[in-house]
Amino acid sequence: MSKKTALVTGAGGGLGHATVERLVAAGWRVFEADISKDLLRSSMHDPDVIPLVMDVTDHESIESAYEAVRGQTDRLDAIVNFAGVMGVGSLVDIPEERLARILDINLMGTFRVNKAFFPLVEAAKGRIVNISSETGWQSPAPFTGPYAISKHAVEAYSTALRREVALVDVDVIVIQPGSFRTNMVSGIEDAFSLAADETERFGNLLRKMKGFAAKAAGKAGDPDLLAQTIETALTASHPKPAYSVKPDKARSVLELLPVRVADRIYLTVMKRGQGK
Repeated sequence: MSKKTALVTGAGGGLGHATVERLVAAGWRVFEADISKDLLRSSMHDPDVIPLVMDVTDHESIESAYEAVRGQTDRLDAIVNFAGVMGVGSLVDIPEERLARILDINLMGTFRVNKAFFPLVEAAKGRIVNISSETGWQSPAPFTGPYAISKHAVEAYSTALRREVALVDVDVIVIQPGSFRTNMVSGIEDAFSLAADETERFGNLLRKMKGFAAKAAGKAGDPDLLAQTIETALTASHPKPAYSVKPDKARSVLELLPVRVADRIYLTVMKRGQGK
């Protein structure tokens, strides 16, 4: 029996790498893709791991990667879209080009990869896994807008796609991770510092929030827990449309409150942060 095959984008990151290792251990053959070969990890020595350099914002790069994959297989049992970037900041101050890049990678990158590789997934009647976030289903907290916008869009895109390609027996599954130990999470302090430098109105508050964000990042979960969930999504007879994994408990509780109550809570917290 031939091995199942998967394409994992963003495979150089902590979550992507953990997923590649788990799938290979389970007998899969994996095309691991990232923007540079330097990001692809030690699993490259495994004969069942095929490294691909692919920039999800570049059509030619994606087409080149597609041809490389098609040269080795005529089907993909799964695409797992990890490629993404973090983005925080004030929506009245963030430079337009930075917001556009966040959307270009997190949303349009996922769209481009799925569109390009879909013929191989359709041939296998396979599955597409799109990585959203807990911020994809939660209402956005202040200054998380750039990232939340992109992940809310991934949720809407995934739902529409799931309902379309069900007609050709392809499943689309959303994964909604909370905080996990990755380079993205470890860079949260830098993200808040950048956001603080971009605004005069909220700079002091964002610098204070940086400390809280770093403390929360210290409690981030083990990437293998998320990798286990993705393996389940790819192997379950009837996968769920979405899997929420280790969401933040406090923000999850806020979702149960009336919107105006949640708004007041956020406003109170921000005023305290500013010393008002």
